[in-house]
Amino acid sequence: MGDASGVSSGRQERRLRPVGERTTDWRELYLPDDTTVTRGQAGRCMDCGVPFCQGDTGCPVQNVIPEWNALVNAGRWQEASAALHATNNFPELTGRLCPAPCESACVLGLVDQPVTIRNIEQAIADRAFREGWITPVPSVTRIGHRVAIVGSGPAGLAAAQQLVRQGHDVVVFEKDDRIGGLLRYGIPDFKLGKSVLEARLRQLESEGVTFEPGVNVGVDFDASVLRADFDAVLIATGARQARDLVVEGRDLAGVERAMDFLSLQNRVEAGDGVDVPKRLSARGKHVIVIGGGDTGSDCVGTCHRQGARSVLQVEVLAQPPVSRDASTPWPLWPLQLRTSHAHLEGGQRQWEVRTTRIVGSGGKVRAVQAMRGAGETVTLPADLVLLAMGFTGVEPSPLYEVLGATLGPRATVPTDRTHATVTEGVFAAGDARRGASLIVWAIREGRDAAAAIGRYLARAGARRPAPMSRFAASGRIVGHADSLS
Repeated sequence: MGDASGVSSGRQERRLRPVGERTTDWRELYLPDDTTVTRGQAGRCMDCGVPFCQGDTGCPVQNVIPEWNALVNAGRWQEASAALHATNNFPELTGRLCPAPCESACVLGLVDQPVTIRNIEQAIADRAFREGWITPVPSVTRIGHRVAIVGSGPAGLAAAQQLVRQGHDVVVFEKDDRIGGLLRYGIPDFKLGKSVLEARLRQLESEGVTFEPGVNVGVDFDASVLRADFDAVLIATGARQARDLVVEGRDLAGVERAMDFLSLQNRVEAGDGVDVPKRLSARGKHVIVIGGGDTGSDCVGTCHRQGARSVLQVEVLAQPPVSRDASTPWPLWPLQLRTSHAHLEGGQRQWEVRTTRIVGSGGKVRAVQAMRGAGETVTLPADLVLLAMGFTGVEPSPLYEVLGATLGPRATVPTDRTHATVTEGVFAAGDARRGASLIVWAIREGRDAAAAIGRYLARAGARRPAPMSRFAASGRIVGHADSLS
């Protein structure tokens, strides 16, 4: 490694575009990668005898982090890309979106700031696309079993790529008009430029994955058709049922779900020609975001770019400590205060604020009444209230009952350890199985489910004779034509 001790040089985060510049557009936050800096940061990795960063307490996809850090430090970028892709189907996504439990478990973090693992991962993946190293990897042998995947988020896409590389025929159904799930409509462009997503989708399509956007399985057609025409079905619908706020005034205009707010802006940026209705626009408004997580942060950043008059993010829990709390010692994911790029762009945050009532006039929201931790009652002016309080499970759909996947008490799909549901040939993965979680867990779940489905199909023997053509109406990706810059 470049620095066996890891402490001779300090941690340097990837540089972001200046606040005054980036809040005027929707382009990605990041400045171009500095190769010299990235190689130096990779050299801080100590090649630990027991790399907790890639174990169960660190990276769920079990990235071989010391190996590709060493390769980057040596300037062997293409080999680093191969090592990275050996365990992670979409490092360009995790490098942008993952909260990096690997860094919380980095051994260097015991004595100094941890290695910038996520930044290095993004730099490897982006360079691999620029250099043309990301190419289709089609299966040499076509086995011919047919697998239907319902949902095109990271779990469904990871499973699709693994299965098509095994030689199976894979169709991914997505109820939205574009492929990607929450990657497409739930993540703002300034965090994930959609050309990044589409570059990867082109690879999957070239490998043989068939995409069917705009098909709501269980609504547009009976989900039992999947069992008749496919040898296996994977439920990867995510956990998109938003937690609601049950208080007086919830139905006032201007009290909106975060995902509705974010999705609409993404559609505007996609060139759909839609107009943001006044009730959903932050321009010139006092905005209150209820919920202190990543979705709330995404709302804050979007409000800045829309031209909000003020932005206040409130959280019902107490403010976390600035540094790792003793209750979450290394290498656990730490309880501590996290400040996102959106918070650095402006606005305020308040903790221990419990909303008790929403006040309006003329059918529109005007203020939020709340109780502070000490029992103080406050009235906060608001023209737009965004509910970003997390998710409670899968969205209601006839799909689950028809496939025999009765939901459990957490509104998720119960499975055994092989991702199999109680219905023969039906599997589940990702948030639909775990509940709302991290992108790295979704990818891991998709990979594990694909392995389990592969074993199941090997035991099942001959493929079904039913044709698949009734679902292959388009086989194309609907989205931008941009290339990865």
